[in-house]
Amino acid sequence: MAGEPQDDCLFCKIVGGQVPATVVRETATTLAFRDINPQAPTHVLVIPKAHHENAAALAAAAPELAADVLRETRAVAEDEQLDSYRTVFNTGGGAGQTVWHAHAHVIGGRGLEWPPG
Repeated sequence: MAGEPQDDCLFCKIVGGQVPATVVRETATTLAFRDINPQAPTHVLVIPKAHHENAAALAAAAPELAADVLRETRAVAEDEQLDSYRTVFNTGGGAGQTVWHAHAHVIGGRGLEWPPG
């Protein structure tokens, strides 16, 4: 069920403390931690603590929580002293989503090309 922790979800396990992560920010509704496979000098994931399958599902079910996630991407960029950065939400396997819990990537610290993929 949307919003409820899922036993088979890696990010739910990180939120629950069963799996370690390098946390850089935490609010009542979000958690931000370093990606274990960084694609740039700064690569931080910002997730809602509540489980939602992807960004589209999150926006539909809990728009205030989606706004919290987006607000935290900015806070992470400020904390990391990034002058420019990319915020990425992958939605679906064809877009590169591999963990089925909504999350934003905050990527920066090097030049980023366009198009990205």
